[in-house]
Amino acid sequence: MNPSTAQAEVIVDELVRNGLRRVVLSPGSRNAPLSFALHRAAEAGRLRLHVRIDERSAGFLALGMAARTHRPVAVVCTSGTAATNLHPAVSEAYHSGIPLLVLTADRPPELRAAGANQTIDQHRMFGTEVRMFDELAVAEERPGQNAYWRSQMCRAWHAASGGARGGPVHLNLPFREPLVPAEDDEWCESLSGRPDGTRWTEVTEHGWEPTTLSQVRARRGLVLVSDWGVEGAGAWGERYRWPVLSESGGVGVPGSAAISTGMWLLGQAEFLRTHRPEQVVCVGRPTVFRQVQHVLADSGVEVLLAHGGLEWPAPAHNLREVAETFGEAPGPADSEWLTEWQAADEKVSAALHAALDLERWPSGPAVARDLVDALPSEALLVLGSSNPTRDVALAARQRPDVTVHRNRGVAGIDGTVSTAIGAALVHDRPSYALLGDLTFLHDSNGLLVGPLEERPDLTMVVLNDDGGGIFSLLEQGNPEHRGSFERVFGTPHGTDIGKLCEAHGVEHVLVRERGDLAAALRWRPGLRVVEVRTERERLKAVHERLQSAVRSALLG
Repeated sequence: MNPSTAQAEVIVDELVRNGLRRVVLSPGSRNAPLSFALHRAAEAGRLRLHVRIDERSAGFLALGMAARTHRPVAVVCTSGTAATNLHPAVSEAYHSGIPLLVLTADRPPELRAAGANQTIDQHRMFGTEVRMFDELAVAEERPGQNAYWRSQMCRAWHAASGGARGGPVHLNLPFREPLVPAEDDEWCESLSGRPDGTRWTEVTEHGWEPTTLSQVRARRGLVLVSDWGVEGAGAWGERYRWPVLSESGGVGVPGSAAISTGMWLLGQAEFLRTHRPEQVVCVGRPTVFRQVQHVLADSGVEVLLAHGGLEWPAPAHNLREVAETFGEAPGPADSEWLTEWQAADEKVSAALHAALDLERWPSGPAVARDLVDALPSEALLVLGSSNPTRDVALAARQRPDVTVHRNRGVAGIDGTVSTAIGAALVHDRPSYALLGDLTFLHDSNGLLVGPLEERPDLTMVVLNDDGGGIFSLLEQGNPEHRGSFERVFGTPHGTDIGKLCEAHGVEHVLVRERGDLAAALRWRPGLRVVEVRTERERLKAVHERLQSAVRSALLG
């Protein structure tokens, strides 16, 4: 057996022993030893292998699966720019605490010095955005290699899967030729692992317990959640009668304390003057809404953070306390506090949906509401960054039975199609996604699923306003910037999404009327795209009218 084959076989075997069950592989020459080893493991039923041509899509496919299963998923590629294409997924995994094992093949040192083809400096190429980096020594046929390789795989697995402290791990693997298996299996030592399929190194946490918040003392407080810890936050708020506000609105947040119009209420100065919280327990890392940042930056509001990562965010750099879990509150809240927020929520919700019913269909908020209403119970909803995540937060009705996933670690639009496919592959209930057209087009390679690959059961709704609608709601969309807006912010593309789907063999449905949307969303297996076309020019006026309706409801 040649050294590269031996090393690859041991690496795959030890990762499987540690619990690896899914791997995404992109084809290449230098990573051939791993490709052969992974294929053999998949054929033996030891893991599930997914092959993708585009490394960026491969990275986000693995990220989507790891985010939903909460266990490491590996992504494997060849050297050079193939490896650099994984950086966006690594960044998202790092800032979201998602366990990702990144295995990049490389040339051995003598070929790097010679300027060999497809060679770049891959040493610590992801910088500080990994929990662990290791470059294995080039494999040699000598005693001690088996123990070394297996030990390092256990280190990598432990670093990636460290609960809330986990994240991406980068293993750079230089392989010398020959890169393909030989006929013989002879080696200078046994390449077997521990008996009974156990890990080479068992890691035990001695006496470790999550830290809990100890400074919760206000009678009038809020719980503000992003995506992490939603279920625990809902129960905690219900127990201590603190309103629970989420950046996904009322979707995915259980409990009677959930406030579906929380993002609207935080933006109403008149309401906040009489409903200013004394403390806010911030769960995870809220990133979307400016009104959230304003509340967290208020010097009169004490902010506590429930966050399990090693690097916690500090809104306005004014955190009172950071811990991993909520802990116990000292006593009940103001008896009228939650009741007042619930009354305001009911009033705003009625006015909001009445106003939305008067709007000409479709618009982003209306489509988001209709989609969430139509979701089957226990569905997964993957939201694209930019307008879709805002539309759901602002317009969707309460759906505590829906699971929401958003790539909010760095809030990019990279790889969202692939993330949604990866998440759908491991979600055993109906799966949906809501994406803007630019987000969809940015990862259209994610639709490239080969005929030998497992296909997801996923319905992707694409709200197509032919460009960057989000910018019309920001300062760039103000009238004084009209001359430059369309080309450098609006960025119309004119792409026929139906033809793009046809080229990939993906079913496409164009919905023109509201009454047809429910039928298009009715659950059935397979991958399909439901396109809804809307006019970007109307978006700002729609938001202004909804804002006016909300304000009138609160003041009235």
